[in-house]
Amino acid sequence: MTVDEFEEMLRVVCANLTKEVRINGIYKTSSEFELRVREEFNVYLANTDVKVDFDPHPYIFPDIVLGEFGVEVKYTANNTWRSVANSIFESTRSNAVKHIYLLFGKMGGTAAVDWGKYDDCVIHVRTSHLPRFEVEINPKKSLFSIMGLSYEQFLHLPISEKMIHVRKYARARLKEGERLWWLEDNDETSHSLPLQVRLYMRLSQEEKRKLRGEAALLCPQIVKPSRSKGKYDDASIYLLTYHGVLCSQARDLFSAGSVALRTDGSRGGNYLERALQDIEKEMRAAANRLDDRLFVEYWGQSVPPGERIREWLKRADEFAVTWKPSDTLFL
Repeated sequence: MTVDEFEEMLRVVCANLTKEVRINGIYKTSSEFELRVREEFNVYLANTDVKVDFDPHPYIFPDIVLGEFGVEVKYTANNTWRSVANSIFESTRSNAVKHIYLLFGKMGGTAAVDWGKYDDCVIHVRTSHLPRFEVEINPKKSLFSIMGLSYEQFLHLPISEKMIHVRKYARARLKEGERLWWLEDNDETSHSLPLQVRLYMRLSQEEKRKLRGEAALLCPQIVKPSRSKGKYDDASIYLLTYHGVLCSQARDLFSAGSVALRTDGSRGGNYLERALQDIEKEMRAAANRLDDRLFVEYWGQSVPPGERIREWLKRADEFAVTWKPSDTLFL
């Protein structure tokens, strides 16, 4: 069967199924819909050597394998042509398939069934426990055209290189104040967010100081004036996304009396300045320990460990208004 012949079959099958749902009513479940798709293919291919498998492996991708052609079946009860699809790693992909198509049953609104080439229909990567494609029938632009490579090229990349493209795409979509929670590229299941979320207030004093040192180093904007909107946002997001630690009151990390007066209980002065003086040792340790990717992520550039404190002071001086951090910190 040629590509043109297969695509003609898709047109006929989709037209038949669209007519059926508009006359007889919609399919109630995705499994019911997929079964009807297989039955339609079976009728069309009755006089050929291609056989439809009605008992496939439950996790095979794509759903229906017809020789070197594959069809991924999507179903929604909503009025949308968009759906979450398979993992970008395609670890369960059938080796026999060379051409993949999307066949979509939209049961909401005016019910219809349509198809498209899979690489043209992939429009986005959504992250849950692992990155997954999102697909849409007749999109304005495909994900691969945005990335600047074809689906076939992406398919044959090693996992680490796939993640380079995905992270670049995801970073370009970030809004102000947003960060990626996944930074790793070792395998398809690793990322930097621990599965168990902990409360900051329940941590030991040693761990609190260690994490405060890291957050302060990566986020020099914490030295902004007290009324600056969102000055602690990045520090809070860092603790949650990289360490799985939830801090409900971000200011308590740096400007509360409990941290500012730890070494000197006398009242008054710049509490934030005093809190940072108290964790200089932890900040220096973080500067030597943290992965360079974090500085690229938070500072926008790579900085060697030996230069990170100097760079932090430079940035902090630009953020501070009523005081100059380099005059009193890391002397």
